Amino acid sequence: MGDKLSSLEWLPDTVDRAPLTSAPLTARLAFPRRFKQGLQLLLNAVFPHSCPVCDELVQSDGGVCLSCWQTLELISAPYCERLGIPLHYELGPNAWSAAALVNPPDYDRARASVLYNGPAKELVKRFKFYGEIRLSKLLAVCMLNAATELLQSDSILIPVPLHTARLRERTYNQSALLAREVGTRLDCQFILNGLFRTRRTNQQVGLKRDARTANVRGAFAVSDDFLPNVSGANVVLVDDVLTTGATVEECARVLKAAGAARVDVLVFALVDPDKVSEYSD
Repeated sequence: MGDKLSSLEWLPDTVDRAPLTSAPLTARLAFPRRFKQGLQLLLNAVFPHSCPVCDELVQSDGGVCLSCWQTLELISAPYCERLGIPLHYELGPNAWSAAALVNPPDYDRARASVLYNGPAKELVKRFKFYGEIRLSKLLAVCMLNAATELLQSDSILIPVPLHTARLRERTYNQSALLAREVGTRLDCQFILNGLFRTRRTNQQVGLKRDARTANVRGAFAVSDDFLPNVSGANVVLVDDVLTTGATVEECARVLKAAGAARVDVLVFALVDPDKVSEYSD
């Protein structure tokens, strides 16, 4: 898990910093931009933004306060080469955890930005279930460090899909928003409809690993649009949270059966393996 002080070296723009002490920027800008800034200040005064975790006032919409940012449990080396889970001590390059050795996943590698605890859990909840899609920018920026390790020049980002019925209920696929944000920021290819759900599955909440695996078995297929290009492709699956991995493993099996050369997994948050039973995918 990352050092809280060193984590400040790459604060995203959506993290609220201390106020600047230099002369007002508005004094040095041309009128149109000065007018826009004045209007934004007025709007911020009338409709102040709040941190989605603690409701503390912040300067930008979709941002978090510095205090909440510092309590995020950032994942950094050493971690398992295969599962991306933090290791308690350095085992050397490309080390596998005991969990990966005992039960290697069908995907090649998984990487996450943070552990699914505290503020991270609240951010995902608000983004995924409360319609706060503005948080996609913050979560995607946090994912960039992990993404650069997985992405190759020919990699294709593909989100874990929602069933059409659930998509109508939620109105958006949180994984697709993250894939688009990451792909745009890193200037890499993304295909938002690369996979689709063949049937509606039950919620994974409360299900054990075997039940989760059975729940999603046969629930995904490669779309007709992507099928001609999947052979030999390096795919990076994008999702918000990785719990037992049942969903992304099923997606990886389908992609590899269709000819994908490699399937990695990129998520914002990773559930602590010791706490998997407490959470859902």
